[in-house]
Amino acid sequence: MIASIQGVLLEQGKESVVIEAQGVGFEILVSNRTLAKLPETGGKVRLLTHLVVREDSLTLFGFENAEEKAMFLKLIAVSGVGPKVALNVLSGMSTSDLAIALVSEDARAIARIPGIGKKTAERLILELKEKVDSRALSQAAPQLPEQGAAASAMQEAVRALMALGYSSAEASRAVGAAGSAGSVEEIIVAALRGLDTGR
Repeated sequence: MIASIQGVLLEQGKESVVIEAQGVGFEILVSNRTLAKLPETGGKVRLLTHLVVREDSLTLFGFENAEEKAMFLKLIAVSGVGPKVALNVLSGMSTSDLAIALVSEDARAIARIPGIGKKTAERLILELKEKVDSRALSQAAPQLPEQGAAASAMQEAVRALMALGYSSAEASRAVGAAGSAGSVEEIIVAALRGLDTGR
């Protein structure tokens, strides 16, 4: 297994890069988000990788960080989701926003990714909502408590904001910023004020 590749960035395409390491050029498929964070051609780069072996091909997939790779591995474990579909999902949503959408069962947000229909979004939620890494959630809502009455109130507030039309990511960030003090209603009011201020 090739776990990572470090070398010089030779080429950048729309969906892939070529990295030269020890005189060998490796073509690696990457998400749009990873692609956007790479240096200019000729710069040094290191990507975490996952090798997919098929009867007629060997394909390397590359990731900027461990969270993106971990989410990719979770996605390809879902029935009917291949590596290219998984990469498409990671291009459409950050790992933190995807984690929030999975946990809050926001199929609409996931289905907005090009090429991902409602059925696929629902299947992802069904199989992955219990497997989301808490670190991915904390990146988007660092003040959200992990357990207890405060967490329950904040989760209710997130669901209420989603019912008002906010995305799972917007709702989670607003509730996280509002804090856990007070009733569900008070948290919702504080979160709405924050959302209005941010617009």
